[in-house]
Amino acid sequence: MRLVVTLAMLVAFAVVPVSAQEKLTVGADATVKSVLDAQQGKRVGVLLTTGQELTGVVTSVGATVVHLSELSGREFFDAVVPLERVNAVIVRTRR
Repeated sequence: MRLVVTLAMLVAFAVVPVSAQEKLTVGADATVKSVLDAQQGKRVGVLLTTGQELTGVVTSVGATVVHLSELSGREFFDAVVPLERVNAVIVRTRR
């Protein structure tokens, strides 16, 4: 539950240079994995447990990792991030 509250607060207050999307919906049983699954093919930011933020396109979501492509500031790189290291998913919903 703490993660859902943190996620909601970051989405409400964060300004991330990503494409605006229509609306972010988070159900009561949402997980980082389910939120990332819903964002496949879209640009998101992920805030890691280290405090670092990565922004990229969600290419695929596995049982334990997420694959981000087209990383901002690292256009020739992709990243594979363990889901357990993601503190928040940041989705731009307004322009």
